Amino acid sequence: MKRLAFFVFIFFALSSTNSTAQCNSEALSNQCIPKLASGFNFLKSYKIDGEGGAKDKVEYSYVFTKGTQYMINICAPNQPTDGIVVTLYDSNRNKVATSKVNGQYISAIAYPCNATGIYYIQYTFDGSSTYCGGSALGFKR
Repeated sequence: MKRLAFFVFIFFALSSTNSTAQCNSEALSNQCIPKLASGFNFLKSYKIDGEGGAKDKVEYSYVFTKGTQYMINICAPNQPTDGIVVTLYDSNRNKVATSKVNGQYISAIAYPCNATGIYYIQYTFDGSSTYCGGSALGFKR
């Protein structure tokens, strides 16, 4: 009986440790929405969960419209971006914008769209300590 109680205790102790270490990317995504720059209307939020380093990138796609300016921001639990880089690619997979500029991480990118099409929003973890974040996409015309 003591052995069973010991295993039950260990199980719950390990379970509670894992649950606190999990990424709360939904809450971080929700925090990003009000941080869109003035004049930008919210379109969509994105969860950035690298599963503790198991994933080296997280990617989404969205149809952008010509003549519209888009903003993508990043929210992380510790630092402004915590090494999370957002890179925007056009429908031909050409890089059109990134949040890593001259070795510095910026928390948002703006992109004036000049061709309607599918764009790929890719998040990578460049020295991230948490592999966890959230993001929001906004637009203005």
